[in-house]
Amino acid sequence: MKKREWLIVILPLLATWSLDRVTKLWATGITQLQSFGPVHFVLHHNHGAMLGLFSDLPSVLRIVSLSTGGAFLLCTYALIQYLLPIKSLTLRTGLSILIGGIIGNVTDRIVWGYVVDFIVVGTPSLSSPAFNIADALQWVGYALIVYAIIREGELLWPENNVRKQYWVNMPFQLKYCFILMAVGLSLTLICLVFSYTYMRVTIQELVGNNAFLVNKFLVPYVITFVIICVAFCAILFAVGRVISHRIAGPLYAFERFLKMSLDGTSTPLKLRAGDEFKHLEELAEQVNERLNQIKKERTVQVIEYSEDEN
Repeated sequence: MKKREWLIVILPLLATWSLDRVTKLWATGITQLQSFGPVHFVLHHNHGAMLGLFSDLPSVLRIVSLSTGGAFLLCTYALIQYLLPIKSLTLRTGLSILIGGIIGNVTDRIVWGYVVDFIVVGTPSLSSPAFNIADALQWVGYALIVYAIIREGELLWPENNVRKQYWVNMPFQLKYCFILMAVGLSLTLICLVFSYTYMRVTIQELVGNNAFLVNKFLVPYVITFVIICVAFCAILFAVGRVISHRIAGPLYAFERFLKMSLDGTSTPLKLRAGDEFKHLEELAEQVNERLNQIKKERTVQVIEYSEDEN
């Protein structure tokens, strides 16, 4: 994608996050119920996830896990935007709005330890759960994603521009994937040791050497961290497969092109969308031109030699 298109993709994320922050800062000043027809504004602190899920978990585990999950989704979003081999601005904008809403709620948990909800729609007898602008915009993001999948399927899955085989050079690609996983695993282990030690020392400073309380907070935290680590490594493996495919694929295609050129049956080299080494197409064209020139020169030499013989 071009720089202008990337700007169009990033702006919805920033706009969603900014609008959510502004409205929530305003909502913190609400002291009593304010009604405007079926729409009501009332301040509510949501200590869980969407619709109050996981609110019964210990606060340390809940805040850390949900905040880390949001950061995890942000990294996943960046990888998806980078790896998508299409120019569907509808899909990319939907993803940006969705992640912008999620990051808005994650910011609440990091800053306040809870999410600010302040919108209720309905009547006293039948009303919606309390929500905020980020929650509402997330559904806009979902709608755009579904719309793009339905209406732009040919862009998402172009049959004529996708290799049917993902393991073009399996030894190289597996090595690449495992190296990427090893780097990710090393970083997560460093974070685990640091965060575990920091939390353990902090808890002991606050409550003393109480094994029950220490284990109550640290054991669920370690389990959650390990789950996130496994998911992160799995994503790194998948990302490694895609990136290594974009590297191995062009090299494989160029190698095949050279073999066919030497056999005299070469065809123009066409790489796939998202492939690396796009300059190989130009180099292959130069090779073809040079080979054709050599053939013409040899043909001229043969003709001249035949004329001299006669």
